[in-house]
Amino acid sequence: MALELRHLRYLLAVAEHGNFTRAAEDLHISQPTLSQQIKQLERTVGVQLLDRTGRTVRLTDAGEAYAQHARHALRDLAAAERAVNDVQDLSRGHLRLGLTPTFTAYLVGPLTAELHARHPGVTLAVREMTQDRIEAALLDDDLDLGIAFTGPHLPGIEAADLFTETLSLVTAAPEPGTGHPQPLPVAELTDRQLALLSGDFATRVHIDGYFEQHHVNPRIAVEANSIQALTEIVRRTSLATVLPDAITHDHPHLAPLPLAPALPTRTVALLRRSDAYRSAAVRAFTRLVRELVRSRGYTPA
Repeated sequence: MALELRHLRYLLAVAEHGNFTRAAEDLHISQPTLSQQIKQLERTVGVQLLDRTGRTVRLTDAGEAYAQHARHALRDLAAAERAVNDVQDLSRGHLRLGLTPTFTAYLVGPLTAELHARHPGVTLAVREMTQDRIEAALLDDDLDLGIAFTGPHLPGIEAADLFTETLSLVTAAPEPGTGHPQPLPVAELTDRQLALLSGDFATRVHIDGYFEQHHVNPRIAVEANSIQALTEIVRRTSLATVLPDAITHDHPHLAPLPLAPALPTRTVALLRRSDAYRSAAVRAFTRLVRELVRSRGYTPA
């Protein structure tokens, strides 16, 4: 029997679901057909790929090795198809972008607007996720680019510095004519009520580390898993929050108040898989994001 791509997809589906029934439903084929196709694949390669003896169907050791190569083969084929369909004049194209949550509040809007203005034929798929998931998706060829932070990266991930992100205390904007605010000693936050991102945000971990370092224990009146919720809360109450300064650039009702000592900065980076094909859309977006960072006056990395 000649090996076909569907056999690889079928094997990976069963491995992912651990069950023939759920895999068949996901593939929109019958379970008997799926079982027959997997058996054909095993006869072709001459080894058992799935262990069917337990409650959950699992890859055998040979199956694990085969599945790893199957994933790479399907990923490379998808990249080859995109390369063939790549339109160098950007009259059409597609870009898959992943970014960590805080960038949805101040970066993705201007980037999307600029991309659409320059290249209206290029479609953009944006996914908000944690940095570890961004890097895993890049390696699995589920994303073309990611925007996150520098630091230890998974093998095979390239990071290009974009700018330095500064965090400050963010409050409702003061009345006009009140002058430029002086840095607030961090110790004064002990008696101040704050609204902060919830603990599943990397930014919150960064903030908590800063408070712990300076032995400050502010009163957390509100925790939210939405930056939009935080900006609305700060706008309409006396509560303050801690967010990137850049968020206030597009929110005139908010103002940054620097803390003393300053919160540690973070370097924002553009992430991609080292050996990934760079389409015309990817190259254009890379140029665009660098131009936008400069035009908005973000601190160079």
